Amino acid sequence: MNCAQSQTAKPAYRRGPLVAAILIAAFVGFLNQTLMNVALPQMMDDLGVGATTIQWLTTGFMLVNGVLIPLSAYLMARFTTKQLFLAATILFSIGTIICGIGSDFTIVLVGRLIQAAGAGVLMPLMNVIFLTIFPIEKRGQAMGMMGVAMIFAPAVGPTLSGWVIEHYNWHLLFWIILPLALLSVLLGVLFMKSVLDTSRPKVDMLSVILSTIGFGGILYGFSEAGSDGWGSSQVVISIIVGSVALVLFLWRQMVSTIPLLELRVFKYSMFSLTTVINVIVTMALFAAIILLPIYLQRIRGFSPLESGLLLMPGAILMGIMSPITGIIFDKIGAKWLVVIGLAITAITTWEFSTLSETTTYTHLILIYTARMFGMSMVMMPVQTAGLNQLPARLNAHGTAMSNTLRTIAGALGTALLVTIMSNTAKDRAAELFMSQGVNPNDPKNAQTVLQLTKDATIYGIDHAFVVATWITVAALLLAFFIRRVQINREPSRTEAKAAQVTAES
Repeated sequence: MNCAQSQTAKPAYRRGPLVAAILIAAFVGFLNQTLMNVALPQMMDDLGVGATTIQWLTTGFMLVNGVLIPLSAYLMARFTTKQLFLAATILFSIGTIICGIGSDFTIVLVGRLIQAAGAGVLMPLMNVIFLTIFPIEKRGQAMGMMGVAMIFAPAVGPTLSGWVIEHYNWHLLFWIILPLALLSVLLGVLFMKSVLDTSRPKVDMLSVILSTIGFGGILYGFSEAGSDGWGSSQVVISIIVGSVALVLFLWRQMVSTIPLLELRVFKYSMFSLTTVINVIVTMALFAAIILLPIYLQRIRGFSPLESGLLLMPGAILMGIMSPITGIIFDKIGAKWLVVIGLAITAITTWEFSTLSETTTYTHLILIYTARMFGMSMVMMPVQTAGLNQLPARLNAHGTAMSNTLRTIAGALGTALLVTIMSNTAKDRAAELFMSQGVNPNDPKNAQTVLQLTKDATIYGIDHAFVVATWITVAALLLAFFIRRVQINREPSRTEAKAAQVTAES
């Protein structure tokens, strides 16, 4: 057998169309999330449900993601890339249609959960495909391209959603997403290739059950804590049950010969360090995403469209910087990019802790844009630096682990910061009422109570940003320990087989 024949052992594919299919699908997934955040208040009114109930449209989405992500490594080993991509995009499209026609909360929730089933598989799959199809030396640039889709959606989403909510019904948001989702399916049929190794691993059903209860319980508990408080029996029971199941799940993974979630990825020091940094940064990121819209719309009275426009320049800059950061990463590594980026993020997060009722719109735009500039130097480089240390056979497991922990960090960050804001604002309001001798239950004091409540809410938001600043500083200190490790060039099974055939010829 000659060398030319041996090369057929390695799959051939055109990278351009394949990348286009992945990026469009990723963009649709992230756009779907950013559109929802602004639409929830109107959906709450139209569907006749309260704030705690409507939150399930995001909490439920997060729960399904949290359950499916640990399964993603098994699914990528069991099914071909094309099969998984098509299943994910078709599920997402079906869920979008159900949401679009839904006139009842239950129907819309079912649609959201089906969307989440598609997105939960799609995001880890996208990461692993990019790690596989690009040379190791260009991984930073490749992950930067992926970052464009992840970041451009938040640039468009809030503004588009704000405009639609002001002029049309929220159903239109899902009909805007549907053509893009169907385009993803079409591109998958035409261009997606099976670029990952497949086998027939056995699924450990006990691990699946434990991971579902563990991750689902913890995510549910953290999500509900933001509205019900940490002392709620529902929150406490969910977190305890989830934690016990998670401990059993982790023990099961350590003793299993074919684990569902491969804990051995933590033997690689840089993967472990960068994963911790990524988790901390994700928690800090949610400070502005959650708290700023509350400040803009509830305190300052800005419309959803004005709020979205304020966030747009920062998201656009982050999208522009993402591929540039990737190119710089390939040349100098992650350490100084991440250090500088986190320093900028810490300073600008601290600036948000000085918000007042007179903070100008221009000042808010500048600080938020600078914060996003800092974040653009952190998110992709820190994740890529850790994955680079893993051998190809562990890419799927590393990606699954990273995405699982980031999902939990997002839920924890949201619950933690919202709870800090709410409790601090409540205590501050009580202090202000007492110090000024105001009875909040007296109708004559309605105007004064409203103003003091606003002041207390701003105080709570500022305090939450102080906490977010120190979270960012913790990540900054850890970033100094990042080092440029030797890239792990251990071949995948497909590459090893190709090399063996070549040697035998």
